[in-house]
Amino acid sequence: MDSLPDPKIVKHEGILVVRDDLIQGGTKARVLPLLFNDIDVEYVYASPVQGYAQVALAYCARTYGKRATVFCAKRKDRHPRTLEAMAAGATIFEVFPGYLSVVQKRARDYCYMTRAKLLPFGLDTPEIMRGISRVAASLRIIPKEVWVAAGSGLICRSLALQWPEAAFHAVQVGKGPLVGAATLWAAPERFGDTAEMPPPFPSCGNYDAKVWQFIKKYASQGALFWNVAR
Repeated sequence: MDSLPDPKIVKHEGILVVRDDLIQGGTKARVLPLLFNDIDVEYVYASPVQGYAQVALAYCARTYGKRATVFCAKRKDRHPRTLEAMAAGATIFEVFPGYLSVVQKRARDYCYMTRAKLLPFGLDTPEIMRGISRVAASLRIIPKEVWVAAGSGLICRSLALQWPEAAFHAVQVGKGPLVGAATLWAAPERFGDTAEMPPPFPSCGNYDAKVWQFIKKYASQGALFWNVAR
């Protein structure tokens, strides 16, 4: 998004942290508009209730004059990220039973009926990968070691395009992320649980915050941690 500031790097306890928690929608809000076009007006995403792509979509759609529609599992109380997406203008459809496969089917059926544009899970496309790689290039640094959270693994693979010589470490927070040649660690918390040892700055509790416990134990001084969102 043209209006977003450049990524900010702050050193925390000897670790270089990309603080994309400082922008609305996080890292994916920087590149999600690459999937927008002049034809489609409504964009649909099937999201875990804890997911941050729903938030990024809501903010980007509002900025670019599009409509954001989010399908997610029905819960007794709406998750704070779903509430944030709704506050930013997204239309929310809650699905019961809330298995992700069911949520995704409802989203597909909706798009078939309305001709809305369904965005891929995790926003995992070549355009988004190249966009995130360009964001990394704008930092004008070449880290030797990089730590990321891995839901789909998109962030990890995207950053590796820009820094192919770096040692990558990805902390798995969901099921089956694709992280290329990165060393893969598994967060001990369940996906729906928040991080037990969060970092000393705002970080998404279901995703990025779960990396910090591994950084504290295993990261080298001067390693880079990409904090996608708050």
